[in-house]
Amino acid sequence: MVDADRTFVIVGGGLAGAKAAETLRAEGFNGRVILIGDEREHPYERPPLSKGFLSGKEERDSVFVHEPAWYAQNDVELHLGQTVTAIDREAKTVRLGDGTLIGYDKLLLATGSEPRRLDIPGTGLAGVHHLRRLAHSERLRNMLKALGRDNGHLVIAGAGWIGLEVAAAARGYGAEVTVVEPEATPLHQVIGPELGQIFTDLHAEHGVRFHFGARLTEITGQDGMVLAARTDDGEEHPAHDVLAAIGAAPRTALAENAGLALVDRADGGGVAVDASLRTSDPDIFAAGDVAASHHPLLDTRLRVEHWANALNGGPAAARAMLGQEVSYDRVPYFFSDQYDLGLEYSGWAPPGSYDQVVLRGDAGKREFIAFWLKEHRVLAGMNVNVWDVTAAIQDLIRAGTKGVQVDPDRLADPSVPLGDLLPDQS
Repeated sequence: MVDADRTFVIVGGGLAGAKAAETLRAEGFNGRVILIGDEREHPYERPPLSKGFLSGKEERDSVFVHEPAWYAQNDVELHLGQTVTAIDREAKTVRLGDGTLIGYDKLLLATGSEPRRLDIPGTGLAGVHHLRRLAHSERLRNMLKALGRDNGHLVIAGAGWIGLEVAAAARGYGAEVTVVEPEATPLHQVIGPELGQIFTDLHAEHGVRFHFGARLTEITGQDGMVLAARTDDGEEHPAHDVLAAIGAAPRTALAENAGLALVDRADGGGVAVDASLRTSDPDIFAAGDVAASHHPLLDTRLRVEHWANALNGGPAAARAMLGQEVSYDRVPYFFSDQYDLGLEYSGWAPPGSYDQVVLRGDAGKREFIAFWLKEHRVLAGMNVNVWDVTAAIQDLIRAGTKGVQVDPDRLADPSVPLGDLLPDQS
């Protein structure tokens, strides 16, 4: 097939978009590839923004997906600092903020997500922060250095992954940290109450103060600067800066205005796509944070906001755009680093979906694997300071989707190799 006269447009300058462009060229597509990003930065990865770069362990250049010269060398046309304001599906064009019209044969939406905002008085003060973009992380990094130097206080709204990773970075700089969380434990929506205490203890040992069962109701200040944060139980916490880490929302406005099918926010939101990441328009695809795909392995519609989904979803969408048979069935995966604790999580086990949590190893030493089970089928696994087990954990999860059950006692026994828990495939 001769592709030279075809144009593939990618809207979104993050990891998913950059890896899609890379895959198109690697698969031999020789038509136009146009990547449009609303930031002036070249496409970059987001995990370092709350991990290595924020903590000062990694340099700025390390966050970028490709060297700047890669795009010209691979004939990928960049439109950086440009917003796509509209899609005309009939004319098959996208309109940029400056009025430019760009035609497409296939279109990929990789618009990502944006931080949810606190809807309380005081959010306009200078010391209120969000974390999504490189510029946010640079600002936070400078702020944390100043707080550490001046013994300043940071209040974090939300004890999810971003909140905890920023808390760890802040303590590394010497800042005082208070985390306000409406649930009784951190990470409630991901790992449930069974394991949340482990992260409470980890951060408390490093000097983080938690205020559970409460929400921020007001941020007070003077002369435009933050002075304190108040909670709905009447408490007031001293603060020089506040970070809102209360989740992210998929950036679906462009797709919605174009009339593409969406998923209701109550069900996770996002642009509805099938297993090949195709939207309700056969020439438009979506990948990364914004895509709510039918997951053929888990047999449910799922929107995943983590790095691995962008890393793998962008290439999957690119292959589907090329007409290849694609069934995007990767086991959801993410990782986190906090102080001397590193972890990897595979699978999907939201609250209420499991009936048992099994631990293998020593939770007291924070060297263990946790498994979430439903009727003795493995739904998810999290390895904490235990390495080179992700493939085996994901094999157990895939087997569980086919009805394979495991013995919880053997699963908990470190002397039993994880591979021995699966039926003989020979």
